Amino acid sequence: MYAEKITRRTQLAILSSGLLAFIGILVETSLNVAFPTLIKVLHVSLATVQWLTSGYLLMTTLVMSTTAFLLQKFQARHLFTVAISCFFMGTLLGLFTPNFGILLCGRLLQAISTGIATPLMFHIILETIPQDKLGIYNGIASMIISFAPALGPTYGGVMTSFLSWRMIFGFIIPILILLFVLGFYSIRIKTIYRHRQFDWLGLVLLAGIFVGFVEAFNQAGQHGFGSKAFITLLGLASAMTLLMIMHIRYGKRQLLNFAILKKPIVSLRALNFVILQFINIGVAFVIPVFSQNYLHVNAMTAGLIVLPGSILGAIVAPIAGRYYDQHGPKLPFLVANIAMMIGTGLMFLLTPQLTIMATALIYMCLRLGFNSGFGNTISDASKQVSLADKGDVNSLFNTLQQYAGSLGTVVLSALIAVSEMHHSNYHGYATMLGSHWAFLLLVVLTVIGLLTTIIINRLQKQN
Repeated sequence: MYAEKITRRTQLAILSSGLLAFIGILVETSLNVAFPTLIKVLHVSLATVQWLTSGYLLMTTLVMSTTAFLLQKFQARHLFTVAISCFFMGTLLGLFTPNFGILLCGRLLQAISTGIATPLMFHIILETIPQDKLGIYNGIASMIISFAPALGPTYGGVMTSFLSWRMIFGFIIPILILLFVLGFYSIRIKTIYRHRQFDWLGLVLLAGIFVGFVEAFNQAGQHGFGSKAFITLLGLASAMTLLMIMHIRYGKRQLLNFAILKKPIVSLRALNFVILQFINIGVAFVIPVFSQNYLHVNAMTAGLIVLPGSILGAIVAPIAGRYYDQHGPKLPFLVANIAMMIGTGLMFLLTPQLTIMATALIYMCLRLGFNSGFGNTISDASKQVSLADKGDVNSLFNTLQQYAGSLGTVVLSALIAVSEMHHSNYHGYATMLGSHWAFLLLVVLTVIGLLTTIIINRLQKQN
């Protein structure tokens, strides 16, 4: 049952878990700007270095898929303690890493942390915030975590240009100590324990699907989309998807409650949620690479390009959430998907002519769209299910959005890498051409996103 009054301790609990998730995503997108530097320093390829992002997102996704179980088995404060401990250890590994392998291990530890912290934040909101204020609080939550991928390139650019890429990790250590104290004091939400057996088979199948598709596109980036490795892995991942569908239908244990997707509005909101995050994380990867390789700017400038959009998105998210609470979902979702379509369309049409200023302005349009819809999507989906299923919406949607980010990174990275493979003597032109086709894919996805909104509006009129 929702609390009638939102206490200061509840607000601090949301803030502490949200900021931990924010820092995890901040470091992830900060490293995107440092990729050209890391490729030289650690002697790895773009296809390899992108695992710092896609591997992180994969691990985050898998951990998130278990949170519906974890939140019914363990106290929220204990989960927060585990999360921040993993992040602290991962940060130390990143700061002092001697090679790529240790750096990747550090990122995976940080991913475990983010995989716990993000659903924990939404869990606290869904369990303690009154229904009539759900939109604004989910808007604030989405602002916290969606501001990170936008601010990350700026932060990473400044650290890389003026200090060292290692300080991307070093600078956040004092903040982690402060968050530990804040979270340990404020997180007091009571766990409603349920007897539930863990779905190990579901986790194995889900891991196989997630890793399979990501590695397939990673192989495409190294050997081309016609390579045997890409086709084989794509086939294996597809086969595991069929097995997962059978497990969902006939298995007695379920890792995630996919049954909630039988509700048309929930499934359509989930699809829109995936598309928004695919574009959000994908663009956060493409713009720094495009800016440095094609526009020939340094890491700091590449990061600053997205700063105005980051600020605009931070302002829009709670406003869109408040509007949703007061007037309903129709306008925020139309604005979200139309703005995303305009932004990606301009990126595609103007790719060869893009300048620093034009890229920054178009990115502002993208952030306006993303932050108008992202937080409201999970709010609207949670209102379509019973109180008992709200936690399942939280776990499923957060799992889907994290995997969407992982796919966004690896698919767009593959498009750029294949272009660079075919035009190896013209590095800047190859990056521009790969980005051009990446933006075309995003345009197609925005059209699908807009269609989901139109269909939902018609369904709601019929009801």
